[in-house]
Amino acid sequence: MLKLTLEAIELVDAIARHGSFAAAAARLNKVPSTISYAVGKLEEQLGMLLFERNGPRVTLTSAGDEMLKEGRWLLGAASDLESRMRQIATGYESELRLVHDSLIPTQALINDIRAFEDLRCGTRLRIGCEALTGAWEALREGRADIVIAAGEGPAGGGYQAVTVGSLDFAFCVAPTHPLTRLGRPLQRGDLLDCNAIVVGDSARSLSDRTVGLLAGQPRITVPSMAAKIACQVEGLGHGHLPRACIAGELARGTLVELPTEESRPSESFWLAWKTGAEGRALRWWRERLNRSLVPALLPRSGLQ
Repeated sequence: MLKLTLEAIELVDAIARHGSFAAAAARLNKVPSTISYAVGKLEEQLGMLLFERNGPRVTLTSAGDEMLKEGRWLLGAASDLESRMRQIATGYESELRLVHDSLIPTQALINDIRAFEDLRCGTRLRIGCEALTGAWEALREGRADIVIAAGEGPAGGGYQAVTVGSLDFAFCVAPTHPLTRLGRPLQRGDLLDCNAIVVGDSARSLSDRTVGLLAGQPRITVPSMAAKIACQVEGLGHGHLPRACIAGELARGTLVELPTEESRPSESFWLAWKTGAEGRALRWWRERLNRSLVPALLPRSGLQ
């Protein structure tokens, strides 16, 4: 009988990710003593230590690290098998991974998420957020089943995509920012001495994408649009922001819009999924976003 089970690999994986038996127990809804006993029993059966104990903190031994390298692949394969079996039996995937660009706040999808959960179809929903080309990369590398992505998709195909709308941008700063004192449309040279707040591209292998950044311009790079808005409200820098996302800040006066000689074009959005993917959960999301993809935020061009 095999001493390593998928349950044992999941347990070791949880401990390795969270750094202690107690943290893994909280994640798995178990008591720490149960986790400690299970690991000790597994190590006894295998005849080797999987973890080095350093007080409450634990780290993988070389043997434990090697086990997880292959073990995580086995967990992924088992999850894929479960999903395929479930899809054959019910038509619904075991998990649906939706990734959206950081220009769109997750809150904008709340009504869609609630409607999906009301189906009680058994599909686990995993929501992710990426910046710039990061959403496209998540789809290409199999980390997402459906994405709402900004800009053109990567070459090479393997996916279907339709335009679903666009966002307009406004150049904004805090009311105390030095640029507010110029009293005229801003020129490129006016921006070179002030920090630009830019969202970093979250792509790991695709080429980084930059939008509206001047060569040699000082900058602060942040992980999301929400962080960019927060930094500009605090007067840390300037930049273009989605007009629909900052209506409250403009109304309250925590941000002011300044005219510029060169405006930023609207950003197009795409709904995309892998070619041939036809699970019922995926189809539901395609149809749902066809009807209700944040209509107040994204004036849609139509989705067929």
